[in-house]
Amino acid sequence: MKNRIVRGIAGTFIIISLLLAVYVNQNWLWFTAFVGANLLQSSLTKWCLMDDILTKVFKIKD
Repeated sequence: MKNRIVRGIAGTFIIISLLLAVYVNQNWLWFTAFVGANLLQSSLTKWCLMDDILTKVFKIKD
């Protein structure tokens, strides 16, 4: 369940930042790159900050 939430949040962040880059300022693409880098890092290290946030703030377990 938590993995689906994390993927949904990441996808939402990417779509929002792409829309902001098109309609507001291209510098929002840096946020897209940041989200992508975090996804890559979590696939390599098996640690994800959003997992920790969901666990601590919302008490969501695997």
